[in-house]
Amino acid sequence: MNKTLGLVDGAGKFVDVFSALNVKRAAQEGAKDVGDVHAVPFVLECKDVLRPAVPAWLGQAHVEAGHAGYPYGVVVHKVRRAAVARGRVHFGVRTWTRVRLALGLGAAEMRERYAFAPAVRGIASARWYLTTDLEHFTRLVADLRAAP
Repeated sequence: MNKTLGLVDGAGKFVDVFSALNVKRAAQEGAKDVGDVHAVPFVLECKDVLRPAVPAWLGQAHVEAGHAGYPYGVVVHKVRRAAVARGRVHFGVRTWTRVRLALGLGAAEMRERYAFAPAVRGIASARWYLTTDLEHFTRLVADLRAAP
């Protein structure tokens, strides 16, 4: 992600090691956990499991984003033994809507531009989420950082 965002040089070293925009693993904080990876303005809760529990993980990501002082919490899920590049990024409906509005996009344009697919689980909207791949998520991060 750092390479795609232009934050590392050809040797893989950070261009500015002190930049708050670098995507980095966060130090664990125990009861006040701040998520696994920080990619301003997102906290990423990363999971490598066979059986996903996305709605519960999204709740965890939201709480950890609050602990870290970031506006958005999302889940990155990779199926065990699958390539990292095949990982999926899950957004709760509220987070997806807030990001969409920050970018000034309509719902259809947001889904099309960043290849989002909805996942509706039952009638409780708290269990609904939208999913994209890591490549589109990286582009979304870059666009959100560039937004006025």
